[in-house]
Amino acid sequence: MKLLDLFRIQNTANSKIRLAAIVAAVVVLMTLPSWGGGYAVFIVTLMGIYITLGMMWNLLAGYSGLVSLGLQMYIGVGAFALAALSNYYGVPLVIGLLLGGVVSMVIAVGLSYLLLRMRGMYFAIATWMFAEAMVLLLVNFEYFGRGQGLFVLAARSLSETEKYYFSIVMLLVVLLVVVLLLRSRLGLGLFAIRDNDVASQTSGVPLFKSKLIVMMVTGFITGVCGGVYYIAFVWIQPYSAFSITTWTVAAVFIVVIGGIGTITGPIVGGVIYVFLSQYLSTLTWMGSLNMVILGVIAVAVIIVAPKGIVGTLQHRFGFEIISARRWMKGYVTDRLPDHI
Repeated sequence: MKLLDLFRIQNTANSKIRLAAIVAAVVVLMTLPSWGGGYAVFIVTLMGIYITLGMMWNLLAGYSGLVSLGLQMYIGVGAFALAALSNYYGVPLVIGLLLGGVVSMVIAVGLSYLLLRMRGMYFAIATWMFAEAMVLLLVNFEYFGRGQGLFVLAARSLSETEKYYFSIVMLLVVLLVVVLLLRSRLGLGLFAIRDNDVASQTSGVPLFKSKLIVMMVTGFITGVCGGVYYIAFVWIQPYSAFSITTWTVAAVFIVVIGGIGTITGPIVGGVIYVFLSQYLSTLTWMGSLNMVILGVIAVAVIIVAPKGIVGTLQHRFGFEIISARRWMKGYVTDRLPDHI
């Protein structure tokens, strides 16, 4: 697959313009610390983390039909695994991030054999309950600091620029992984599962295997995302790390306003979420009403643009910056191959 094929359906002049814009955006992101201020670096660091989180929830709900309320479990597990490996065993942060992702992925695999037997709200509630059970388990161990949490000691010596690159490199790698996954045979199967899982299974899509792979990918990447966040903030407090409001509700907001089932929707939604949450946090008179305001905004977007900002634009104008579809011999195909 050529690089150009990742971002557009056909090899046209417009495709090259879009690719040039994407390359320019990557260059801006990679050079931001050299010309941007400290606050800009901090904001974009947060954006990288929340956009990654949004892409994972979108992969589950928007492409696989798995509406999860338990992504915070992988955030907390990945973060605590990183802290424990780094603090107690001297594991380098990069390796600790990957191992934290592996631990989250193993948990995701184990839970899949229970969770994937459920559908709809039963699946959603079950994921939430397992996340709540996990935090109650961790706070009982001195190894994880009990209710006080842990510091990621090695992260104290990192500069803000180094923390920034953890976030941005993760974001770019995850974006590439998501595009490649959705443009593969597995991706075509996921589209079919989302639309009608019974019919897709009849057509030859390996239902359980496809969902299991998505759960594995989501668990691993979300675990890494949690580690990157707490590298930036150093201290892991368990009830915050496993908070449904801080993580899963934020991911739902990002995907809903950006556009569920689109690649660039979580990017737009993540940018809006970080700007809004940072602005609202400066309004001290609001107290704890921040989430209420975000909820009202989300409802307004759903009423005005049910497909989200990006989804609505794509529907009305047929405009896609990065397409999840693949093309064969000059034409677009979302049709399932004979054998997946």
